[in-house]
Amino acid sequence: MPETTRPHDADHHRGTRALRLGIAGPVGTGKSSVIALLCRELRDTYRLGVITNDIYTDEDARFLRSEGVLAPERIRAVETGACPHTAIRDDVTANLLAVEDLEHDFDPLDVVLVESGGDNLTATFSPALVDAQIFVLDVAGGGDVARKGGPGIGRADLLVVNKTDLAPYVGVDVERMRADALAAREGRPVIALSRTDRASVDALTAWLGGVVAAFRSGAHSPVDPGPMAPHFHADGTVHSHA
Repeated sequence: MPETTRPHDADHHRGTRALRLGIAGPVGTGKSSVIALLCRELRDTYRLGVITNDIYTDEDARFLRSEGVLAPERIRAVETGACPHTAIRDDVTANLLAVEDLEHDFDPLDVVLVESGGDNLTATFSPALVDAQIFVLDVAGGGDVARKGGPGIGRADLLVVNKTDLAPYVGVDVERMRADALAAREGRPVIALSRTDRASVDALTAWLGGVVAAFRSGAHSPVDPGPMAPHFHADGTVHSHA
């Protein structure tokens, strides 16, 4: 291979390139804030980069740069120009190129965080783009959202119930919401998060540390949440969509 040729991503197999972590969730749940929190907490532990997605703007990238969470050049924006879901699942080309360019420019990186544009409960990342994914809900969206299900809620590697410090102001029982989420996820991990709650922040960073370690050892396999997780109806029937 000529020295001027960049290795194809297929050659950067598990353990030799950065872990790619997707952050998805509905509009306003705090995806950018979760990324900012992770960057502040882990920038001295891991070599990080960030890709943000917006339809017609780079506002999320500008927010993260203004927060000073990483060097500005390590935070890059993709303007999808169309449905945010399409750019992270159906045609991931723009995002994949942005991730590969970031990894090339700052090689080696340990983790690249990829933020979805704000979508809805059906938004999930393609495993062709990310190795693991976090789905973010927030208490202000309603305590019943977690039990309504969906592919991200049901099958993402981690579900974050965000902004728990706001629960008293919006009438949400956080423990009930977390219990509903655990039931919907059949025991897959759920973290009730507030950036003002040290224990929850530590739980989030510890979870990511575990994923990084598993990825580096080759023990982590990307899981595709699929278009729709199995879900339950009031009459007791269970539906599972291919």
